[in-house]
Formats: sequence, C-alpha cells, structure tokens
Amino acid sequence: MPDVFKIHHRRSLHTAGQRLVAAGIGLASLAMCGVLKVQADYGALPPLPAVSDLSLSVVVLDRQDRLLRAFTSLDDKWRLPVELESIDPLYIKMLLAFEDQRFHRHHGIDVRALLRSLLASLRQGQIVSGGSTLTMQVARLLDERPTRSLKRKYEQFLKAVQLEQAYSKEDILRFYALRAPFGGNLEGVRAASLTWFGKEPKRLTPAQAALLVALPQSPEARRPDRFAENAMKARNRVLKRALAAGVLTKDETASAMTEPVRSKRYDMPFLAPHESREAKAGNPVRSEHNLTLDRDLQAALEKLARRKITALPAPISSSIIVADHQSGEIVARIGAPDMLNGGRLGHVDMTRAVRSPGSTLKPFIYGLAFEEGIGLPQSLIVDRAIDISGYQPTNFDQAYQGTVTLREALQLSLNTPAVQLLEAVGPARLIARLKRAGVRPVLKKDVAPGLAISLGGVGITLKDLAQAYAALARGGVPIDLTTCRIDCKVESSAQVSQRLLSGKASWMVSDILTGLPQTQSAETSHIAYKTGTAYGYRDAWAAGFDGRHVVAVWVGRPDGTPVPGQTGASVAVPILFEVFQKLGPERVPLQDAPVDVSRQAQGEVPVPLRYARLPDAQNRGSGNEGLRIAFPPDGAELDLGFTRNETSSWQVQPLVVKLKGGKAPYSVLINGRPLPEKMQRQQLVWQPDGPGFTEVTILDRSGHSDKVTVLLR
Repeated sequence: MPDVFKIHHRRSLHTAGQRLVAAGIGLASLAMCGVLKVQADYGALPPLPAVSDLSLSVVVLDRQDRLLRAFTSLDDKWRLPVELESIDPLYIKMLLAFEDQRFHRHHGIDVRALLRSLLASLRQGQIVSGGSTLTMQVARLLDERPTRSLKRKYEQFLKAVQLEQAYSKEDILRFYALRAPFGGNLEGVRAASLTWFGKEPKRLTPAQAALLVALPQSPEARRPDRFAENAMKARNRVLKRALAAGVLTKDETASAMTEPVRSKRYDMPFLAPHESREAKAGNPVRSEHNLTLDRDLQAALEKLARRKITALPAPISSSIIVADHQSGEIVARIGAPDMLNGGRLGHVDMTRAVRSPGSTLKPFIYGLAFEEGIGLPQSLIVDRAIDISGYQPTNFDQAYQGTVTLREALQLSLNTPAVQLLEAVGPARLIARLKRAGVRPVLKKDVAPGLAISLGGVGITLKDLAQAYAALARGGVPIDLTTCRIDCKVESSAQVSQRLLSGKASWMVSDILTGLPQTQSAETSHIAYKTGTAYGYRDAWAAGFDGRHVVAVWVGRPDGTPVPGQTGASVAVPILFEVFQKLGPERVPLQDAPVDVSRQAQGEVPVPLRYARLPDAQNRGSGNEGLRIAFPPDGAELDLGFTRNETSSWQVQPLVVKLKGGKAPYSVLINGRPLPEKMQRQQLVWQPDGPGFTEVTILDRSGHSDKVTVLLR
C-alpha cells in the first residue's frame, strides 16, 4: 500500500473514530436528556387517589353486613365497595392467568410481555394483544381517558410505575375490582356479580368467574343482556387460558363451557328502601350504613305486606315494625309495601307518620289505674252513658254492657270505662308516662291533654306505638328502639331510669291482653296484643308482643281519608299474627307474674276495690258522696314561681288545694306518699319540693277519694 494512501487511511480512521466518539457522546447526551425528561414527567404526575377518594355507591347493610340497598355514586355508577376477601379467590386466579401472569413479579411494566406482544403482532400483521399489565389497566381506569396515542400510552407507563411505588399489589387488585367496567353504568366486580348473577361475588362458579374476567375487555360488545353469544365466546377463551395455566382441570373447563349465559339482568337489592333512605339522609357523608334489620325477615315481611295490601283497593297502604324488645334492635321496618307504587303513595314512610292511635293506648290507662290502686282486673265498673263536663263518649257499637270487670272492659275495648279510668288517673299523667317510654305524642298547641286521648285524641307514630308496647313487654321498663348499629344517633328519648308502669301493673295488663282471641293459636299462643281504629275509620292498628319481640302494624290511606268498615281487628290483626308466624313457631313466654300478683289473683277482691274507685258516682258502690277536689282542676299548669336560693334549695309559693263534700278527717297522698297529718278542713296548703308533675289524692273517712294531676312550674 502506498505511503500516501496509508497516511490517508489513517486519517480516515482517525476521523471516523472522532465521529464515532462524537456520535457516542451525542447518544449518551440524548439518553441522559431522555432520562431527565422521564424523571421530570414522572415528578410532574398528579398525586394518586386513595381508595377512599373514589366515588363509591352508598350501601346499606343489615345486621350480618348483607346488602339491603345501594345508591348510585355521584357520577351515576353502580360502584359498590368491595374487599378482596369478599371475592372468590378463583376469580383472582383466573384474572391473573388471563391478564397478567407476572403480576407479582413486575413493577408496573412487564417488558417481557411487551416484547412478546410486539413479536406476535409483527407475525400476524396486526395488533394481537396490548401487553398491558393489570397495573397499567388500573392507571387507565383511574385516569378515565383513552390511551390510543403514544403520548397517552407513555403517561400510562409512568402512572403504572407510580402506582407500584405507592401501593401494594393487593391495593392495586382492589382498585381493579372497584373500577373495572362491566357494561352500562356497572363498575366493579361486586356490582357486576349482583347484576349478572344475582349474588355476591364471594362464591362463583368457574363459568361465572370467567365471564367477570372477560367482560371488562369489551364491556359494551359483550353485555350478556344484549350480546349473549359474544359474552359466551369471550368467557370460553378465558376458560381455555385458565386450563392452560393450570387454574382449572379439563373436567371443570368442559363443564363450565356448557353453562349458559343468562341474558337478563337481576335488579340491584332494594330492601328496606324507606329506612335506607332515612339512614343515608341522616348521615350523608358515610358510604356505608349498618342497620339492625334482618335481611331475610325484612324480605319476607315486605312480600307479606304486598300480598295483604293487594287485596285492598288503592290508595290503601300498610306499615310494619318488628323489634327485639330485649335488645332494642328493630329487625324489620316497612314504611310501605312498595316504595315505587305511586297509586298507593308508596314513597310515604308510614312508620314515621303521625296518626290517631285509636284504642291502642287504653292498656296504659288501665296500667296506671292498677298502679294507682284504683282497681284490679277483677274490679267492677259500669259501662253506661256518661257526661263528664260536656264530654259524652260512646262505645264503638253504640251499645253498653252494663257492669263488667276491668279485665272484660279492656278486652272488649269499651270506651266509657276507659274514659272514666283516664279521668281518675289524669290525662296529663298518661302523657307524662308515655314520654318516659320515648313516645312523642302530638297534641294541639296550648291545649292541655284531655279525656279524648283514651279514644285516640292524640297523634303518635307507629314507631312510638312499638316503643310504648316494648316497655310494657319489659315489665314497664322503657328501652330505645333503633335501626342503627354503628355510629348511632339517638332517635328517641326513652327515660330508662324511670318506669312507664310498675312491674305489677305491666303484668296485669299483659295478662289481660293475652286473653284476646289468638287467631292462629297453635303457632301464636301467648301473644299479648291490642287493636285500635281511629275515628272515621281513618287508621287501623294492631300492636302485640311475646317474651322477645314486639310487633306494630298500621293499615290505612296515607292521605288520611276514611276507609269505611276497616278496623284494626279486621285488617291489622291478621297481618300481626302472620308476622309472628314469620318469626318462628317457638314463642318466648312472657314474664312471670310477680309474687304479690299471684297471691292476689288467687284471693278475693278487697271490698274497697270491688268496684273501681272513680272520681264520681258513675259506678255502683263507688259513690264518693260529693267529695271532689274543687281546685286546682285536673291537668292544670300552675306557676308557683320556682327559684333557687343561695343553698340551691327551691323557693316557691305553696300549693293550695280546695275540697268540696266528703267527711273529715281527710287523708292526703302526694305522688302516692301519704302526708303525716290528716286534714280537718277542706283546704290543704302544701309546700312542693320542686317543679314537675304532681299527683294529689284525697281520701275521706268513708274511703271515698278524688285525685288530680297538675304541672307545677
């Protein structure tokens, strides 16, 4: 080789080397710039949402955390909360086998899967698979934007890495289980399982699990309700992949492929809709509401209510409450048989509507009479026409029974005996006792309680009625009834430290109410119950209890229009007894009688109580020869100017009580406790201990008596 050529050759090599070095430096610079750009883009990514940040459907759960009702999310999706532990493990195995076999080994991007996808696509001349990992799919689902451009795919890679850095593999799987699309407005495995299979995803067949894996790949084109054949083909491809991955056996795969795809959607659970609505409205920030209701019982009673009400013309509706009075938990609450039935005003929750209770408060009048020593169940009373200061009540059938026992009077639901007894115990005292049980009676503003209360002249709700009967079932001890299981707000205000009635009086009333006809005696014996029919047939009621459950039933028109001929006995009682049948054939017995009641029941009625001791001479043998308290009138509110002095003692004007008639000396009882000295004059001057309801009872030497209850302020 000539020297000149060698020199030129060496120069050429030298120049080439320089160029290569320069090129290498340039590539390195480009690589460095690329790395810096990726780092900058990664650092500029917005923060990832937490699972708690996702807009989920609000769910209402029963006492065993079973779904009662769900509400769509803020963006109108069925996106129900779900934990991985609540999903069949078979689904997770099939998902990973089909979508991302190296899920637990990569860090968001599976390079091997991407290269395999690229080579397969080059061989086929078209895109066969995308090579996306589950993490990348979650990144796309959270971003909610398409990834068809290279720029969007690049951003998806970065977000996948970000997800892997911020969350565990289990968290990423949970994100997918919450956000995977399943057609229409269905998102998440739980919503899909409830819609396509009618059950929770806890237990799935291989065919069901495979369908849930297949649907998100093309959710609209594979919707079982529209394209069942497409759904089946996609499902079978998943089954074949599961077989190849060893997730399923040949027999399991063959059997699953023969399973048909249901082409109709199941409705989302819609139980206890009124109570669910109330729970959501009461605490709108919670995504999960935990109730004491029992899903199976609730479903059975809603079905019962719909069946019963179908036989009655619209717009008649009904409502039911069932509670465990031992724990205070309401286990079923039906505001209307069908919330969506506009013809029956189904949207109105009649367990919370204030209505006239008819005769259902009579047992508490009798209980007070027993407690105050006015009479015993065997005491006599005259059922006859009466006129008390212009109030002239009549019986439901416009007839009178004459002399009857108090037991018979209550069982027959006679009106005039109840009014006479209420006059004796005082309407204000009855209202005060009901309030102890958490009942919130509604009276006319600025009008004192009157005798009409005994016949339904007061407003209460079905929940109030159940609350009162629960206390009666517990021997007079009040308890709050609630449907709330976690983070509860007190719905009522039962004064558990004060009795509704004494244990003795409660047992007497309960014993009388068990003597009413037991319409399904073989299955429902030992149920104490009472009916009620409001004036004009506007409301029909029945309330009853055994040793564990209290049940209250209402039937009527939500708009308050009368339903001629409809009574508590004819329409509410049959529902009441069927409800008790649904609670099971075994009845928990009522409380045993107190010892002193047992002895009393076996003996004769004391002569002074042979007839009920009433304020006037309406009954034979009870004449008080004109003895009455002239002032203050029963039910009055007296302002005595209560103030506290420096020692925190009450300073107050004395209460003056004036009498008419009777024979001295007079015995005085204040709230059931006798004063030490008897009165010789027809005027009492007494210094109260403090404000509140006060009962004053006066007895003369012949045993005649009168009583008033007043509110001292």
